Amino acid sequence: MIEMTAAAGREIARLIEAEGGSEGGGLRLFVKGGGCSGMLYDMKIVEGAEEKDKVFEIEGVRVIVDPKSYLFLNGTRVDFKESLMGRGFVFENPNAKNSCGCGTSFSI
Repeated sequence: MIEMTAAAGREIARLIEAEGGSEGGGLRLFVKGGGCSGMLYDMKIVEGAEEKDKVFEIEGVRVIVDPKSYLFLNGTRVDFKESLMGRGFVFENPNAKNSCGCGTSFSI
């Protein structure tokens, strides 16, 4: 399962609305190769899920994860933080063995 804070849910709902998201769409959360630790978290607004995707309703937002990414993201908590230094999504992934200083890259 993937967890999401209320703050992250509100921000994602705002982004989906700004993009004019469709009724079957939502946020695709995935990992890809790259970054200083080997894997990067990424997300994008999508029109719908693919056949084998896992789909969650979290904090009123549809979160869509492909099977491969789910192996790395299961148990992850997504938050949204705002501070004087900036704003952005924060991933707390219990599967990550190492992560970079900025928190956007990890390894397993």
